[in-house]
Amino acid sequence: MALPRTLELPGGGRLPRVGSVDAVALEARAAELAKRSIKRESKVFALELAIRMMDLTTLEGADTPGKVRAMCTKAMYPDPGEPSVPHVAAVCVYPSLVPVARRALKGSSVKIASVATAFPSGQAPLAVKLADVRAAVEAGADEIDMVLDRGAFLSGRMGQVYEEVVAVKEECGNAHLKVILETGELGSYDAVRRASLVAIAGGADFIKTSTGKVSPAATLPVTLCMLEVIRDVHDETGLVIGTKPAGGIRKAKQAVQYLCVLHETLGVDWMTPDLFRFGASSLLNDVLLQLRKQRTGIYRSPDEFTLD
Repeated sequence: MALPRTLELPGGGRLPRVGSVDAVALEARAAELAKRSIKRESKVFALELAIRMMDLTTLEGADTPGKVRAMCTKAMYPDPGEPSVPHVAAVCVYPSLVPVARRALKGSSVKIASVATAFPSGQAPLAVKLADVRAAVEAGADEIDMVLDRGAFLSGRMGQVYEEVVAVKEECGNAHLKVILETGELGSYDAVRRASLVAIAGGADFIKTSTGKVSPAATLPVTLCMLEVIRDVHDETGLVIGTKPAGGIRKAKQAVQYLCVLHETLGVDWMTPDLFRFGASSLLNDVLLQLRKQRTGIYRSPDEFTLD
């Protein structure tokens, strides 16, 4: 599956070499970085940064306005007993619940992300996908999480995939666009690299690993693969793209590992919620427990935090 020769990056410039990924070296590098240990002061900083990078998410058929309002309260005040704990980056909901989140978050700086384009399958006509995006943006979404058309991608129809990302980006207006690759369905690191490049060429502000509905979801090696694409694009063109690993990241230790991989691959400039997010539905409570342990030396009971 070759990339169309006509693809150009936003703002001009050419795509970096597609190439092939050395899977053994990639996985060895990710495993090595996962073993890094950090000192207590750095660990507190990393845990607080992880909170500021989280997108609290609820994407279930049983979602209700009450559940979304409760999640928004937790997004603004993750630990009501500790005012120094920062708020999260965003909440992520279905388009129909964006107005509920907008009202609940009024006056805060927490962003509203909404999935669109026939999430999670992406199997719908383009007109339906664009209407989905338009509805979410008009309802007040700050960010759109679209799903890559994996059927078209895996069939080799790269031009179609690219044109769809371009069309969705245009429909987003001022909202940021995250393109979900669903890496668990792509089959190889080579495919992840190609999909990342197509998404970036189409105008993605972020590339995201997963919907959270497919296993495997986010992994350190696949996230490293995507970060290396972002590094290569930046080196070639100066374009700055964000990343969002999502799905399966449940423990604070995992979050710190991802931050180590981010730091060693892209550096401190990318250590910000503007360029890195965690898709999280159950990560926050463990980070709060570990943060309190670092600050006081005492573990709190998980029962002290609300269940997400």
